[in-house]
Amino acid sequence: MAKVLIVDDERSLLELLEIVLSRSGHEVLTCDGAAAALKLFGDEKPDIVLLDLRLGTDDGLDVLARLRTQDPDVPVVVITAYSTWDNAVEAMRRGAYDFIKKPFDDNDLIREVVARALAQRAMLSRAERREAAAEILGNSPALRNVLDIVRRVAPTDTTVLVTGESGTGKELLARALHYCSSRSEGPYLSINCAAFPAPLLESELFGHVKGAFSGAHRDKKGLIEVCNRGTLFLDEVGEMNLETQVKLLRVLEDRRILPVGSTEPKTVDVRFICATNRDLEEAVADGRFRADLYYRINVLPVHLPPLRERRKDIPLLAAHFLVKYSRKLGKKVRSISPRVQARLEAHSWPGNVRELENTIQRAVTLARGEVIDDMSLIPSTSRARGAPDAFLPAEGIDLEQVLAETEMAYLEAALERTSGHLTNAAKLLNISFRAMRYKVKKYGLRSADD
Repeated sequence: MAKVLIVDDERSLLELLEIVLSRSGHEVLTCDGAAAALKLFGDEKPDIVLLDLRLGTDDGLDVLARLRTQDPDVPVVVITAYSTWDNAVEAMRRGAYDFIKKPFDDNDLIREVVARALAQRAMLSRAERREAAAEILGNSPALRNVLDIVRRVAPTDTTVLVTGESGTGKELLARALHYCSSRSEGPYLSINCAAFPAPLLESELFGHVKGAFSGAHRDKKGLIEVCNRGTLFLDEVGEMNLETQVKLLRVLEDRRILPVGSTEPKTVDVRFICATNRDLEEAVADGRFRADLYYRINVLPVHLPPLRERRKDIPLLAAHFLVKYSRKLGKKVRSISPRVQARLEAHSWPGNVRELENTIQRAVTLARGEVIDDMSLIPSTSRARGAPDAFLPAEGIDLEQVLAETEMAYLEAALERTSGHLTNAAKLLNISFRAMRYKVKKYGLRSADD
């Protein structure tokens, strides 16, 4: 069943709730203060929290906000003996799932509220799974090859190494592998190995025992143990130092972990998906990455091509992100104009799919009507004050279109720099006022003279 964290400063209430929810098959964690609650929440990753709004000198609303900062998807049910409608509304406004009053007249009500919150979380989880699969979009041969590998590999427990430039969707692919596997009902967690210094990364991955180092006041489960019977995604695995690499290799070989400071290994059942944007073979040759670990994680390599190598997928991805953010932002943006679409397809997208998604999100946010037609919202096809991007796809390009898009980009930049003043913009581009006026009209651009 679920893992439930109960936070209340009344011992009798904690014991009652623990009995009621344990009998329903849940694993129950309890604590009586804000600091302990935040620590348990981070360490144990509960599925739901029952939180008293009055915790001695601690403010339950503040704790609620901090819990939601750590993980906004975990439902929080607030409990209070001081529950006025104002308190309840404020808690709900800050993100609480529901509220219940104490003392409790009906234990079934507690079970019902918890069950309903967990059901909603499960429903959201299923929606996330569909979205994870849906966002790996495209009809290009390069992507079809990747998706074919995913379909064949997902049902297995094979370790996968995903390579590709930043923003190509490596974590998206990892989630799709998890959700399409027999482990889909188990936990999926990810960690960026480059985000932690070496000692802290070891503690995050393998856990530690009380007293293992200064500040280790209690035992802590590592992500590998928390991910038991699930999938752990190790992003930027190439940034891991050699000492931590040795410990990861042991886990892959023996399926056992040794928490920092412990002498008792623990057996784990975890599938690892690793990712990097570095050349690990080069790192092995330079002595920065262990060869034996490389061979262990490179059992099945999957390379995600950059977006510039699958331009045919851009319209499909752009349309998907348009629908996604129109719904999320409550906007009625329905389409992208042909000239904006042309610029999207001409851009080199150094930030890959992530850059495209951010661009469409910004365009939807700032759109004034049903059609995205503002060229200034879309990246230029050339680098500012530099040479055009000379990438030539295998299928060729429409040179006249690319030249027109490049010209338009510089016209827009000049107009923006001069607040739409045609004379000054013409001087920046070293063309006549007459030529500037003609080109502005030709491309349907706006100026201060309009």
